[in-house]
Amino acid sequence: MTQRGLGKGLGALIPGGFENVSADGAQNIQISDIKPNPDQPRTHMDDEGLEDLAGSIKEHGIIQPLILTKGDEGNQYTLIAGERRLRAAQIAGLESVPAIIREASNQQRLEIALIENIQRENLTAIESAMAYKRLSDEFDLSHEDISVRVGKSRVAVSNTLRLIKLPEDVQAALQNGKISEGHARALLGLPSKKSQSAALQTILKNDLNVRQTEELARKFSGQKPAQEKEKKTISPEIKALENSLRTSLGTKVSVNHGNNGGTVVIHYYSEEELESLVGRINSL
Repeated sequence: MTQRGLGKGLGALIPGGFENVSADGAQNIQISDIKPNPDQPRTHMDDEGLEDLAGSIKEHGIIQPLILTKGDEGNQYTLIAGERRLRAAQIAGLESVPAIIREASNQQRLEIALIENIQRENLTAIESAMAYKRLSDEFDLSHEDISVRVGKSRVAVSNTLRLIKLPEDVQAALQNGKISEGHARALLGLPSKKSQSAALQTILKNDLNVRQTEELARKFSGQKPAQEKEKKTISPEIKALENSLRTSLGTKVSVNHGNNGGTVVIHYYSEEELESLVGRINSL
Protein backbone atom coordinates (compact mmCIF):
# COMPACT_ATOMS: atom_id res chain seq x y z
CA MET A 1 0.00 0.00 0.00
CA THR A 2 1.35 3.44 -0.87
CA GLN A 3 2.27 5.63 2.04
CA ARG A 4 0.20 8.74 2.40
CA GLY A 5 2.13 11.92 1.55
CA LEU A 6 2.36 14.94 3.74
CA GLY A 7 -0.67 16.90 2.66
CA LYS A 8 -0.13 19.28 -0.23
CA GLY A 9 3.56 19.67 0.52
CA LEU A 10 5.21 22.75 1.99
CA GLY A 11 5.61 24.56 -1.32
CA ALA A 12 1.89 24.38 -2.12
CA LEU A 13 1.03 26.29 1.08
CA ILE A 14 2.82 29.49 0.03
CA PRO A 15 2.26 31.43 -3.20
CA GLY A 16 5.37 31.04 -5.35
CA GLY A 17 6.47 27.87 -3.55
CA PHE A 18 9.93 27.23 -2.21
CA GLU A 19 10.71 23.57 -2.60
CA ASN A 20 14.01 22.61 -4.23
CA VAL A 21 15.36 26.16 -4.07
CA SER A 22 19.11 26.26 -3.38
CA ALA A 23 20.92 28.79 -1.21
CA ASP A 24 22.27 30.35 -4.44
CA GLY A 25 18.78 31.59 -5.29
CA ALA A 26 18.12 33.05 -1.83
CA GLN A 27 18.81 36.44 -0.26
CA ASN A 28 21.26 36.91 2.61
CA ILE A 29 19.31 38.29 5.58
CA GLN A 30 20.83 39.62 8.81
CA ILE A 31 19.99 37.30 11.72
CA SER A 32 19.29 40.37 13.88
CA ASP A 33 16.44 41.26 11.49
CA ILE A 34 14.67 37.89 11.92
CA LYS A 35 12.01 37.27 14.55
CA PRO A 36 11.09 33.70 15.58
CA ASN A 37 7.92 32.11 14.27
CA PRO A 38 5.24 32.81 16.92
CA ASP A 39 3.37 29.76 15.64
CA GLN A 40 6.27 27.31 16.07
CA PRO A 41 4.73 24.14 17.56
CA ARG A 42 8.00 22.86 19.01
CA THR A 43 8.54 23.80 22.64
CA HIS A 44 11.92 22.10 23.14
CA MET A 45 15.02 21.62 20.98
CA ASP A 46 17.84 19.21 21.72
CA ASP A 47 20.93 21.26 22.67
CA GLU A 48 23.34 18.54 21.57
CA GLY A 49 21.61 18.28 18.20
CA LEU A 50 21.85 22.04 17.73
CA GLU A 51 25.59 21.96 18.52
CA ASP A 52 26.08 19.22 15.92
CA LEU A 53 24.14 21.23 13.35
CA ALA A 54 26.15 24.34 14.22
CA GLY A 55 29.37 22.39 13.60
CA SER A 56 28.06 21.27 10.22
CA ILE A 57 27.07 24.86 9.33
CA LYS A 58 30.56 26.11 10.24
CA GLU A 59 32.07 23.56 7.88
CA HIS A 60 29.58 23.50 5.01
CA GLY A 61 27.36 26.56 5.47
CA ILE A 62 23.55 26.50 5.29
CA ILE A 63 22.58 24.35 2.31
CA GLN A 64 18.78 24.72 2.59
CA PRO A 65 17.63 28.34 2.95
CA LEU A 66 15.26 29.52 5.64
CA ILE A 67 11.75 30.69 4.73
CA LEU A 68 10.74 34.16 5.93
CA THR A 69 7.83 36.52 5.54
CA LYS A 70 8.04 40.33 5.64
CA GLY A 71 7.43 41.90 9.03
CA ASP A 72 5.40 45.03 9.77
CA GLU A 73 8.43 47.31 10.09
CA GLY A 74 11.20 48.10 7.61
CA ASN A 75 13.70 45.30 7.19
CA GLN A 76 12.15 43.06 9.83
CA TYR A 77 11.24 39.48 8.90
CA THR A 78 9.33 36.67 10.61
CA LEU A 79 10.60 33.10 10.39
CA ILE A 80 8.24 30.60 8.78
CA ALA A 81 10.44 27.51 8.46
CA GLY A 82 13.98 26.68 9.56
CA GLU A 83 14.11 27.48 13.29
CA ARG A 84 16.77 24.81 14.02
CA ARG A 85 18.95 26.19 11.22
CA LEU A 86 18.49 29.72 12.55
CA ARG A 87 19.43 28.77 16.12
CA ALA A 88 22.38 26.69 14.95
CA ALA A 89 23.57 29.58 12.75
CA GLN A 90 23.55 31.85 15.83
CA ILE A 91 25.59 29.26 17.76
CA ALA A 92 28.00 29.04 14.81
CA GLY A 93 28.49 32.82 14.98
CA LEU A 94 26.95 33.69 11.60
CA GLU A 95 25.65 37.23 11.13
CA SER A 96 23.42 36.45 8.13
CA VAL A 97 21.64 33.45 6.65
CA PRO A 98 20.31 32.55 3.17
CA ALA A 99 16.55 32.94 3.06
CA ILE A 100 13.59 32.99 0.69
CA ILE A 101 10.93 35.67 1.27
CA ARG A 102 7.30 34.62 0.83
CA GLU A 103 3.89 35.92 1.85
CA ALA A 104 2.07 33.78 4.41
CA SER A 105 -1.01 34.10 6.60
CA ASN A 106 -1.04 33.17 10.28
CA GLN A 107 -2.69 29.85 9.39
CA GLN A 108 -0.08 29.11 6.72
CA ARG A 109 2.74 29.89 9.18
CA LEU A 110 1.36 27.37 11.67
CA GLU A 111 0.70 24.73 9.01
CA ILE A 112 4.18 25.08 7.50
CA ALA A 113 5.97 24.93 10.85
CA LEU A 114 3.88 21.91 11.80
CA ILE A 115 4.49 20.06 8.52
CA GLU A 116 8.21 20.84 8.50
CA ASN A 117 8.63 19.35 11.96
CA ILE A 118 6.48 16.30 11.15
CA GLN A 119 8.60 15.63 8.06
CA ARG A 120 11.69 15.59 10.28
CA GLU A 121 9.85 13.65 13.03
CA ASN A 122 10.84 16.35 15.52
CA LEU A 123 7.52 16.94 17.28
CA THR A 124 6.43 15.08 20.39
CA ALA A 125 2.87 13.73 20.51
CA ILE A 126 1.84 16.54 22.89
CA GLU A 127 3.36 19.24 20.65
CA SER A 128 1.47 17.77 17.67
CA ALA A 129 -1.74 17.65 19.70
CA MET A 130 -1.43 21.32 20.72
CA ALA A 131 -0.73 22.36 17.12
CA TYR A 132 -3.73 20.37 15.85
CA LYS A 133 -5.87 22.01 18.56
CA ARG A 134 -4.79 25.47 17.38
CA LEU A 135 -5.65 24.62 13.78
CA SER A 136 -9.05 23.41 14.99
CA ASP A 137 -9.83 26.23 17.44
CA GLU A 138 -8.34 29.27 15.66
CA PHE A 139 -9.06 28.37 12.05
CA ASP A 140 -12.17 26.20 12.48
CA LEU A 141 -10.60 23.21 10.73
CA SER A 142 -12.19 19.78 11.15
CA HIS A 143 -10.11 16.72 11.99
CA GLU A 144 -10.44 15.70 8.33
CA ASP A 145 -9.19 19.13 7.18
CA ILE A 146 -6.17 18.85 9.48
CA SER A 147 -5.42 15.30 8.33
CA VAL A 148 -5.30 16.45 4.69
CA ARG A 149 -2.95 19.33 5.51
CA VAL A 150 -0.46 17.35 7.60
CA GLY A 151 -0.62 14.03 5.73
CA LYS A 152 -1.90 11.96 8.65
CA SER A 153 -5.05 9.84 8.76
CA ARG A 154 -8.11 11.40 10.37
CA VAL A 155 -8.03 8.67 13.03
CA ALA A 156 -4.39 9.48 13.85
CA VAL A 157 -5.22 13.19 14.22
CA SER A 158 -8.23 12.42 16.46
CA ASN A 159 -6.21 10.02 18.63
CA THR A 160 -3.40 12.54 19.05
CA LEU A 161 -5.86 15.30 20.00
CA ARG A 162 -7.31 13.06 22.75
CA LEU A 163 -3.96 13.27 24.58
CA ILE A 164 -4.78 16.88 25.57
CA LYS A 165 -7.52 15.49 27.84
CA LEU A 166 -4.87 13.90 30.08
CA PRO A 167 -3.82 15.72 33.29
CA GLU A 168 -0.75 17.95 33.20
CA ASP A 169 1.56 15.49 34.99
CA VAL A 170 0.77 12.75 32.47
CA GLN A 171 1.26 15.16 29.55
CA ALA A 172 4.60 16.24 31.03
CA ALA A 173 5.72 12.60 31.43
CA LEU A 174 4.84 11.96 27.78
CA GLN A 175 6.53 15.17 26.64
CA ASN A 176 9.72 14.29 28.54
CA GLY A 177 9.83 10.72 27.25
CA LYS A 178 9.14 9.07 30.63
CA ILE A 179 6.17 7.25 29.11
CA SER A 180 5.27 6.42 25.51
CA GLU A 181 2.20 7.40 23.52
CA GLY A 182 0.97 3.80 24.04
CA HIS A 183 1.10 4.30 27.82
CA ALA A 184 -0.77 7.59 27.48
CA ARG A 185 -3.54 6.09 25.35
CA ALA A 186 -4.01 3.30 27.88
CA LEU A 187 -4.46 5.93 30.62
CA LEU A 188 -7.18 7.64 28.57
CA GLY A 189 -9.39 4.67 29.39
CA LEU A 190 -9.47 5.63 33.06
CA PRO A 191 -12.55 7.52 34.33
CA SER A 192 -10.89 10.56 35.96
CA LYS A 193 -7.75 12.67 35.90
CA LYS A 194 -7.10 11.67 39.50
CA SER A 195 -7.01 7.98 38.59
CA GLN A 196 -4.86 8.75 35.53
CA SER A 197 -2.30 10.57 37.70
CA ALA A 198 -2.32 7.75 40.27
CA ALA A 199 -1.78 5.18 37.52
CA LEU A 200 1.11 7.25 36.15
CA GLN A 201 2.95 7.01 39.47
CA THR A 202 2.52 3.23 39.44
CA ILE A 203 3.86 3.06 35.87
CA LEU A 204 6.94 5.12 36.73
CA LYS A 205 7.61 3.34 40.03
CA ASN A 206 7.37 -0.16 38.53
CA ASP A 207 8.63 0.64 35.02
CA LEU A 208 5.51 -0.90 33.45
CA ASN A 209 5.35 -1.58 29.73
CA VAL A 210 2.30 -0.71 27.61
CA ARG A 211 0.60 -4.11 27.99
CA GLN A 212 1.05 -3.98 31.77
CA THR A 213 -0.33 -0.43 31.75
CA GLU A 214 -3.43 -1.60 29.89
CA GLU A 215 -3.96 -4.26 32.60
CA LEU A 216 -3.43 -1.60 35.27
CA ALA A 217 -6.01 0.66 33.60
CA ARG A 218 -8.53 -2.18 33.59
CA LYS A 219 -7.87 -2.76 37.29
CA PHE A 220 -8.22 0.95 38.15
CA SER A 221 -11.48 1.01 36.18
CA GLY A 222 -12.89 -1.83 38.29
CA GLN A 223 -12.77 -4.29 35.42
CA LYS A 224 -11.56 -7.82 35.94
CA PRO A 225 -8.06 -8.41 34.60
CA ALA A 226 -8.00 -10.22 31.33
CA GLN A 227 -8.04 -13.94 32.05
CA GLU A 228 -5.03 -15.89 30.92
CA LYS A 229 -6.36 -18.31 28.37
CA GLU A 230 -4.68 -21.00 26.42
CA LYS A 231 -3.17 -19.11 23.57
CA LYS A 232 -4.65 -20.11 20.26
CA THR A 233 -2.21 -20.28 17.40
CA ILE A 234 -3.21 -17.69 14.83
CA SER A 235 -2.55 -18.78 11.27
CA PRO A 236 -0.38 -16.51 9.08
CA GLU A 237 -3.39 -16.00 6.79
CA ILE A 238 -5.61 -14.67 9.63
CA LYS A 239 -2.73 -12.50 10.94
CA ALA A 240 -2.24 -11.04 7.46
CA LEU A 241 -5.99 -10.37 7.21
CA GLU A 242 -5.95 -8.56 10.59
CA ASN A 243 -3.01 -6.42 9.47
CA SER A 244 -4.72 -5.60 6.18
CA LEU A 245 -7.92 -4.52 7.96
CA ARG A 246 -5.97 -2.45 10.51
CA THR A 247 -4.16 -0.64 7.69
CA SER A 248 -7.40 0.00 5.75
CA LEU A 249 -9.44 1.19 8.73
CA GLY A 250 -6.64 2.88 10.69
CA THR A 251 -7.50 1.19 13.99
CA LYS A 252 -7.09 -2.07 15.88
CA VAL A 253 -9.00 -5.01 14.33
CA SER A 254 -9.21 -8.55 15.77
CA VAL A 255 -10.35 -11.55 13.72
CA ASN A 256 -11.61 -14.51 15.75
CA HIS A 257 -11.82 -17.40 13.30
CA GLY A 258 -13.36 -20.78 14.10
CA ASN A 259 -14.46 -23.90 12.29
CA ASN A 260 -17.99 -22.58 11.80
CA GLY A 261 -17.29 -18.92 11.14
CA GLY A 262 -16.18 -16.29 13.62
CA THR A 263 -16.22 -12.59 14.46
CA VAL A 264 -14.41 -9.43 13.39
CA VAL A 265 -13.95 -6.90 16.22
CA ILE A 266 -13.22 -3.28 15.22
CA HIS A 267 -11.97 -1.08 18.07
CA TYR A 268 -12.60 2.69 18.29
CA TYR A 269 -11.64 5.24 20.92
CA SER A 270 -13.94 8.23 20.41
CA GLU A 271 -17.33 9.12 18.91
CA GLU A 272 -15.62 10.97 16.08
CA GLU A 273 -13.49 7.91 15.29
CA LEU A 274 -16.63 5.75 15.27
CA GLU A 275 -18.29 8.10 12.77
CA SER A 276 -15.16 8.00 10.61
CA LEU A 277 -15.09 4.19 10.69
CA VAL A 278 -18.79 3.93 9.78
CA GLY A 279 -18.16 6.27 6.85
CA ARG A 280 -15.23 4.20 5.64
CA ILE A 281 -17.14 0.93 5.92
CA ASN A 282 -20.20 2.35 4.14
CA SER A 283 -18.02 3.55 1.26
CA LEU A 284 -16.47 0.09 0.70
